[in-house]
Amino acid sequence: MGLYVLDTSVVGFAQQNHPVYLYHLQKLPAEASLATTIVTVSEDLGGWLPACRRAANGEARVKAYARFQRAQEFYHRIDCLPFDRSAAKIFDQLRAKKIRVGTNDLAIAAITLSLRAILITRNVLDFERVPGLIIEDWLAAESQPDHT
Repeated sequence: MGLYVLDTSVVGFAQQNHPVYLYHLQKLPAEASLATTIVTVSEDLGGWLPACRRAANGEARVKAYARFQRAQEFYHRIDCLPFDRSAAKIFDQLRAKKIRVGTNDLAIAAITLSLRAILITRNVLDFERVPGLIIEDWLAAESQPDHT
């Protein structure tokens, strides 16, 4: 069984049922499971809240809140992995190594490593700096289905 973890950079494609995302989703083994992290939920929803508050007019506010609601509904349908003590221990170990990765990305990597999972991300350049982290970029040109 494999656990696949969606990074923040991929969640939007999942929420929109992007064809390339769906293609890879359908290729997963039947026993595989899909999840995201509390860090991704925090980043995504935390980004939409200011957009809702700053909307310039009623129509813009309708669109912003609709997008926020779609995101919230998505997170009700997908498993959300916690940042627990196991992830915190790995996070601290990675920080001690002075790996040049943003704090939230390091937390996502720590959660993924703690569960021996595979991280699905478009942010390969940063995440490949994390030792032992298995990553896949489903949206890279070479991983997309051939439509010829």
